[in-house]
Amino acid sequence: MTDFPKELLTGYGLYKERIYRQFEEEYQNLAIYGQEPEVMVISCCDSRVTPEGIFHAQPGELFVVRNVANLVPPFIQGGGTHGTSAALEYAVTGLKVKHLVVLGHCKCGGVQAFRESNGKLSKTGQFVGPWIKMLEPAAITLACTPVDKHEDPQLALEYAGIRQSLKNLMTFPFIEKLVTQGNLDIHGAWFDIGSGSLRVMNKETEIFEDAQDLRARLKEQETED
Repeated sequence: MTDFPKELLTGYGLYKERIYRQFEEEYQNLAIYGQEPEVMVISCCDSRVTPEGIFHAQPGELFVVRNVANLVPPFIQGGGTHGTSAALEYAVTGLKVKHLVVLGHCKCGGVQAFRESNGKLSKTGQFVGPWIKMLEPAAITLACTPVDKHEDPQLALEYAGIRQSLKNLMTFPFIEKLVTQGNLDIHGAWFDIGSGSLRVMNKETEIFEDAQDLRARLKEQETED
């Protein structure tokens, strides 16, 4: 008798019968020829946020790395055991992806833990504390910014954390070089779990705009062209 979770075995059975059967040829081609994703997504570990589902992506279309609070650490000379940095290096220099997307979300537990720690991050855990400490620059920036009394502090830090991660991406020499050359693009996005809405960061204003509005504008441009 196995102690492997029954719900996972049941789920695998459904996957094999429905999804794999539908895309069997695609899976076989991926196994033979490898992956060539054009987009890498840095997402949160939160089980409610699934990049493949949000972007309706098929196997092989997205290269995804997930961590607590969808954070990108700044570049450190000499490397080390940094999972997110290793994934970035492989995606950019190995897979030659064209886009890097930092995907945040509402009610982020990592962001909430940082806010509730009141500077005592050691209480959040041996590993979690040092990790979410990367939100400090974002929090400092917010503290120096005129306060919008109507903006939720949790949401404000979720946005700020995404902006900080985008800045940290540019500290990696191999990313900065390709972005400067126009061969790589970086993006920020935020997902609302309850409503299913997506907001994309405007690079000029750093304001998060509704993705549905952006889609409508894109369709108008395509019609005009």
